[in-house]
Amino acid sequence: MTSALEYQYPEYDLAGFGYEAKISPIGATVRELTYQGRDLIVSFDPAQIRPLYRGALVAPWPNRIADGKYSLAGTDYQLAINEVDRHHALHGLICWEQLEVVDVGAAKLTLRHHLVPQEGYPFPLRIDVSFELTAQGLVTSVDATNTGTAAAPYGVCPHPYLVAGSESLDEWTLSMPADSRVEVDDVLIPIGHADVADVDSDYRQGAQIGSRKIDHAFTGLSASDDGRFRVRVTSGGSGVEMSWGAWGSWVQIHTADRPEAHNNRVGLAVEPMSCAPNAFNEQGFALLEPGLTHHAEWTIAAI
Repeated sequence: MTSALEYQYPEYDLAGFGYEAKISPIGATVRELTYQGRDLIVSFDPAQIRPLYRGALVAPWPNRIADGKYSLAGTDYQLAINEVDRHHALHGLICWEQLEVVDVGAAKLTLRHHLVPQEGYPFPLRIDVSFELTAQGLVTSVDATNTGTAAAPYGVCPHPYLVAGSESLDEWTLSMPADSRVEVDDVLIPIGHADVADVDSDYRQGAQIGSRKIDHAFTGLSASDDGRFRVRVTSGGSGVEMSWGAWGSWVQIHTADRPEAHNNRVGLAVEPMSCAPNAFNEQGFALLEPGLTHHAEWTIAAI
């Protein structure tokens, strides 16, 4: 096994409008994002194996597939199990792929990946990813095109851990316009929905996170006047906002509760998703016909 000290992730530095980003083509990972020197996400050492999917692009499914199994058009599929303790297929297929660099500039990077058919997911996709620093923040867009001859199941999400400030996560305020929380079993597979007010998860008007341990998907999102969904974490008058369009009707929130002290509750995972957990066994995932493209975009901004 290669030591982390023997390898450094390739990456590109972007800068503009007070923002700086370090982005690796491996997994289209946003390793670092700052605004005027202030961290907006939890970063990691470039000589370290990326921990806990920090900053990675997740596709062609977000979250987990129970036991790695799903059926489509009368055919049963078995994905590789990479969440061994819960026996699921977690976070798609491109997290550890090195994407091709198509174009790079001072404030913009464009990547591309050709996902080849494989066991459990025999559907070829072309995935185009762009990152751009603007006055509104870091804008990421992902276009997935079915380059095959059969309809392909597809879902996508980003995986940043947002940082509101230097205070502990327990002191941060979370604002999230969600009416419903997905209830899960002991291996985090959906078993139903609950009104957020009934399960101590109502952040519609903003609420301090406190000691709550969150690892749930939320839905029933209400958009702002401009049609975008917004999640904010703030502390001491500043913070960070993540916003996205109608493509993402779900969002996974995780307080990063970990047994390792250096990883425990260091940031809040905010993952807007195009479909529910256990995606290919639930309603709502995209079924891309040959030649069709799924578009998703999101922005991370300082507040």
